[in-house]
Amino acid sequence: MPSDLFSSAPAQGPASRVRVGIGGWNFAPWRNNFYPSGLVQRRELEYASRHLRAIEINGTYYGAQKPATYAKWASETPDGFVFSLKAPRYVTETKRLADAGRGIDGFVFGGLAEFGDRLGPVLWQFTPSRVFDANDLAAFLDLLPRELNGQPMRHVLEVRHRSFLDEGYVELARSYRIPTVFTDSPQYPSLADLTGDFAYARLMRSESHIESGYAPDDLAAWTTRARAWADGNDLPELPHVAPTLKTASPRDVFIYFISSAKERNPAAAMALQQRVDDAG
Repeated sequence: MPSDLFSSAPAQGPASRVRVGIGGWNFAPWRNNFYPSGLVQRRELEYASRHLRAIEINGTYYGAQKPATYAKWASETPDGFVFSLKAPRYVTETKRLADAGRGIDGFVFGGLAEFGDRLGPVLWQFTPSRVFDANDLAAFLDLLPRELNGQPMRHVLEVRHRSFLDEGYVELARSYRIPTVFTDSPQYPSLADLTGDFAYARLMRSESHIESGYAPDDLAAWTTRARAWADGNDLPELPHVAPTLKTASPRDVFIYFISSAKERNPAAAMALQQRVDDAG
């Protein structure tokens, strides 16, 4: 295989806390583009995980997988690699989130431990029709397991209804130390308020006519933002619904290039990760 991001010396400082990745690893237009000609499909995860530091698994949104599948995925990746997982929609589309306990436990304790140290944040994505209901959301957050096999679990919320653009939501999420996804998608309202111990962004504006997906100026801007988040800083230039925070402790940062001109997303992720690492 070609040289990869893991073959060089480990990144130091803020860069070591930043992981940039893509959604999934099976996508036909990535063949002979991101993946080299002749690479067999069963080795695509092996290849992708050696050119990226994280992948967000979308397939689990449509249904949980068998423990043996999770174990296989983990075994194909190198030390230091992390998966984020989208939680099943049958949980997040429950009429009352307070009633989702059985689905949550079935997913979390149904095999996620097989990922071992490759298990990153679990993304709970709400539909655009779900409105902010403080009591129902608090009951849901109470149900999220905080540990798995004695190791801390990380959860992140993606909210897509304008009613979440509310200081009450920010205050509630912060009280549970649950991060909120920031997205640059023009389709959904978004907020960059830091509500948890790590930052999580899903970037959805890659363009097919740009080889790196995002223009150099945009990649430079996201390099600065990623490092600022990693240092514990807030980003006042992004949309907020509550006052920006003062400098906090350093935090992990996850940035995924999702959808839009999907064929360009691996190039965008590698370009951003390289810029972050080169900045030291």
